Amino acid sequence: MLLGYNTNGLAHHHPRDAVELLARIGYRSVAITLDHGLVNPFSAAFPRQLAEMHSLLDQHGMRSVVETGARFLLNPHIKHEPTLISADPEAREQRIWFLERAVDVARELGSDCVSLWSGVPRDGAGDEQLFERLATGLTRVLDYAAGKGAAGAGSKRPMAIGFEPEPGMFIDTMPRYRQLIERLPAEHLRLTLDVGHLHCQGEVPIADQIREWGSRLANVHIEDMRAGVHEHLMFGEGEIDFPPVFAALSSVGYTGGVHVELSRHSHDGPHAAQQAFDFLSPLMDAGNI
Repeated sequence: MLLGYNTNGLAHHHPRDAVELLARIGYRSVAITLDHGLVNPFSAAFPRQLAEMHSLLDQHGMRSVVETGARFLLNPHIKHEPTLISADPEAREQRIWFLERAVDVARELGSDCVSLWSGVPRDGAGDEQLFERLATGLTRVLDYAAGKGAAGAGSKRPMAIGFEPEPGMFIDTMPRYRQLIERLPAEHLRLTLDVGHLHCQGEVPIADQIREWGSRLANVHIEDMRAGVHEHLMFGEGEIDFPPVFAALSSVGYTGGVHVELSRHSHDGPHAAQQAFDFLSPLMDAGNI
């Protein structure tokens, strides 16, 4: 396991400064949220941004995952829109295009996976219609990821897609995630597991969920949280018992990144990143034994 941090928690930092700050603290992985001012596929500076990020990761010997949860990158008016389940087919095409560019970024950076989610139902469509929209769009992304392959010269391994169940979205819980993978059994459709989301929604014990889904893990998000409240909290401010979480990750042989996700702490980013590292690194060390 590698302790990492999501750049959405350093939203006010230049990408270079964010990566250098995390490396100096001791983080070994970065969850790169494609967004304004960072690595932005819509920007004319995108090739330069991508090259700079590649150089930074190599310089500091850091792993990465690519995150696609920017709030207002695709639509400045509505958070996270459009999505793979939006009513407008043209809007769904925009999300698919963006996710395919995320796969391109992940391949260029040698990232472990691309992380994504379903989106929020907004038009009153029923489950079958929403599943159809999601499966149709996600199949195209999975096909693109398979065609591009993972990092490495001549690699034929598909880029992993880490799907994250998210409170309030169409696919919000592990049972809903199971329904999705029963419809789309592609081996590279993996799981981004958010520790706080499990606690928030009562999917506990968290360690049992990790053991059940360990073979499918591609990415882990971590933060503290309270039951029934989807609010990402600094460690120690919520209710989660973390040692069993790391013990379970170790027991399933997870070797990827465990990425702190504190997007609302950007105003105090350096201090929050250090505080999270100081809390988690002893647990990480114990879990890696």
